[in-house]
Amino acid sequence: MAGVLAGYRVLDLADEKGMLAARILAGMGAGVTRLDKAGAAYPLSPSEDAYLNAGKRVIGLDLEKDDGRKLFRRLATKADVIIETAPPGYLASLGLGYAELSETNPGLVMASITGFGQDGPYCDYQSCDLVAAALGGWLSVCGEPEAPLKPFGHQAYDTASLFTANGILLALWHRHTTGWGQHLDISLMECVAATLDHVLVRYFNEGVVARRQGSLHWNSAFRVFPCRDGYILLSLFQHWETLVEWLESEGMAADLADERWRDRETRLEGLDHIIEVLEKWTLSHTVAELVEKGQLMHFPWAEVASVNSLLRSPQLVARGYFKEIEVAGRKYKVPGAPWRASR
Repeated sequence: MAGVLAGYRVLDLADEKGMLAARILAGMGAGVTRLDKAGAAYPLSPSEDAYLNAGKRVIGLDLEKDDGRKLFRRLATKADVIIETAPPGYLASLGLGYAELSETNPGLVMASITGFGQDGPYCDYQSCDLVAAALGGWLSVCGEPEAPLKPFGHQAYDTASLFTANGILLALWHRHTTGWGQHLDISLMECVAATLDHVLVRYFNEGVVARRQGSLHWNSAFRVFPCRDGYILLSLFQHWETLVEWLESEGMAADLADERWRDRETRLEGLDHIIEVLEKWTLSHTVAELVEKGQLMHFPWAEVASVNSLLRSPQLVARGYFKEIEVAGRKYKVPGAPWRASR
């Protein structure tokens, strides 16, 4: 396969926690071999399985049996990368840990994705996507004030896979200089904590404890509002005078034209009232009406896209973002790579 990783060999032993990482490497041109135990079941739909395992060849292998371990050792001697998601210490108990495999393949890069890492007081605890989201801090800032909300899908698993792919690329680059591979220890909990955005930064530097506030952005700059036919993301304070003039032209500004609202601190203190006025206004319009006119006036507004509208997005269609793959004679439409390389 053509690609920046053409010629590299990857062994994929991962379950759903790390399948995407190997999928990314396959998309970059690596030769990925998925090693599946016969009868192993993963909580994936046929389309999810087709997407996450696209570009991989599959070999049946049971590490609990002597023949399976012998085959794995033989494959590992020529592999550049192994991605695995077994509990800490499991592969080592079979004589297949990184220490053993790197004796015959010192350039090997092994990435181990677990709930909490290879050590620490939680290392043997059970985990999953939701547990990682909770313990990593996401649920403390996602949702309404009175109720935490789990991020959609397998965001913790996908985040870990992205960090894993990055770590593998860095380890391979390091190998070019030193000739040595290394073991990457990836914790789902730490991956979630690493993506808390402003939350930890503000706490460490300002002592501010972030809280859940529904569809209102953490600094009150944006909020999601209902329209007649869907939802729109609006900036609340940018170009304030222009926004108020727009509402006034439609007779829906209420008291927002008063001089006192020109002061930003006053607007922050009276945010609930401003939201109430704006919501009455957005409900009188369609999403398209507000987005089109707002963007012409340089407001950073956007439709809250449904799956159907995302698939029809003229931007994504023009860039050919969605791809079609064929697995076992069946065709699937899937997301493409979110980047383009000039070479």
